Amino acid sequence: CKVWSVEKRKCMRTYVGHGAAVRDVQFNNDGTKFVSCSFDRYLRLWNVESGKVLGTFTNRRVPYVVKFYPNDDNIFVVGCSDNKIVAYDSTTGEITQEYDHHLAPVNTITFVEDNGTKMVTSSDDKKVLVWEWDIGVPIKYISDPTMHSMPVVTMHPSEKFLLCQSLDNRIVVYQAGERYGLQRKKKFEGHNVAGYACDIAISPDGRFVCSGDSNGKLVFWDFKRTRILQKYHAHDKGPSIAAAWHPVEPSTVFTCGWDGVIKMWE
Repeated sequence: CKVWSVEKRKCMRTYVGHGAAVRDVQFNNDGTKFVSCSFDRYLRLWNVESGKVLGTFTNRRVPYVVKFYPNDDNIFVVGCSDNKIVAYDSTTGEITQEYDHHLAPVNTITFVEDNGTKMVTSSDDKKVLVWEWDIGVPIKYISDPTMHSMPVVTMHPSEKFLLCQSLDNRIVVYQAGERYGLQRKKKFEGHNVAGYACDIAISPDGRFVCSGDSNGKLVFWDFKRTRILQKYHAHDKGPSIAAAWHPVEPSTVFTCGWDGVIKMWE
């Protein structure tokens, strides 16, 4: 894992400790620690400043996604290759809860409603499940024969919508909260993502949406009207896999691709 300075545009620190590629990294709520999960089947909790490993966790499965629980920095949840979501207490290293209703590896975990009282998960089984926190049975199934796998889910800054990268080359929108209904009129098309989990980034004011695609392009849409505003060629040698909007400077976007390059766009 590497931490970069945007201002100086250089790598500030490299954290070495995994024996295989890192799949996901998540900072805690105050930014003093982060947890990384890797294809070596281990999760490591790091101190950002000192670079020390504070804890190592494993259930002998490949972790695909990790998220800190919004109300407690000592608890994080992990989506695994054995179709389960497990919650760890980092102080004891023990698994405190298992959520086991998906039929394929878990791709995303998103906390919604009232500062994380509910959790939305998506999986390769083409289902989206909604869970009450700390209850191992889903309170809602979202499943439809026309649905495709959705390996990326991003919360809109208003916290009223979930934007999901559907592998039929479109971004679909669900209501976040109460009914979790599909917003049929709101869908973003014009990019090609089939087979790739390209990230979705939303501007801090919620007006613009951007995503990479499998051809190395970066596409911007207007959130309200769902029409394409800009399309750039961002990366070579494969997809533009990740995109992130700067939280303070609304005109700055970062992307990275399979060419091993991180780019900053104005």
